[in-house]
Amino acid sequence: MDIELLIPMLLQISNLDTLSSVSISETPVAETPAVTIGLLDLLLKGGFMMIPLYLLFILAIFIFIQKLLVIKRASKTPAHLLDQVKVLVQTGQVEKAKMLCTGENTPVANMIRKGIDRIGSPLKNIEVAIENVGKLEIYKLEKNLGILATVSGAAPMIGFLGTVTGMIQAFISIAQEDGMVSPKLLSSGIYEAMITTAAGLVVGIIAYLGYNYLVTQVSKLIHHMEYTTIEFIDLLQEK
Repeated sequence: MDIELLIPMLLQISNLDTLSSVSISETPVAETPAVTIGLLDLLLKGGFMMIPLYLLFILAIFIFIQKLLVIKRASKTPAHLLDQVKVLVQTGQVEKAKMLCTGENTPVANMIRKGIDRIGSPLKNIEVAIENVGKLEIYKLEKNLGILATVSGAAPMIGFLGTVTGMIQAFISIAQEDGMVSPKLLSSGIYEAMITTAAGLVVGIIAYLGYNYLVTQVSKLIHHMEYTTIEFIDLLQEK
């Protein structure tokens, strides 16, 4: 074959190879669609250990709201209550001072009313009576706060327990497989077990923050009760 005819044929073949390689490289690769899981579906995959975590979460929210309302009501003592009581006691209107405190129905008002009931007794007896009422009121304020503290510590431990039991179930499933272990089986068992840990930590953190907030509010109210008691005792000493 003449070499002048062979060269154009080789050039055409090389051009075809180049075009085919370009077309192959420019062909878009099909992307695998990402699988999304909703929050509710994720929580439902946590296993049976999620049930006590749900109950603890509901209990923590209920106690927090209930105690918050109690503390808010107990804190609504008018700032001028002690001044009004002082004027009524100094003018001899003791019964009217009692009615004023009864109408407020707050820890501070109940303590002052008990002190008014003991007017005429030794000052030490009046102070002891006020302190006893204060202890009862503090008990009411702090009631069930211990449950909230327990939830803050128990929820993470239950979450860790759920993780351990989930991992045990995952390894049991792996041991029962013959031959190669499916990565999908291993990964699904692990993430289902880790869900309980995450849920337990979330419940524990919420309960812990709620507990500390309520304890702070109760401490402020107790300080106000003690300050008011001191002022009332000073009022009786002046009288």
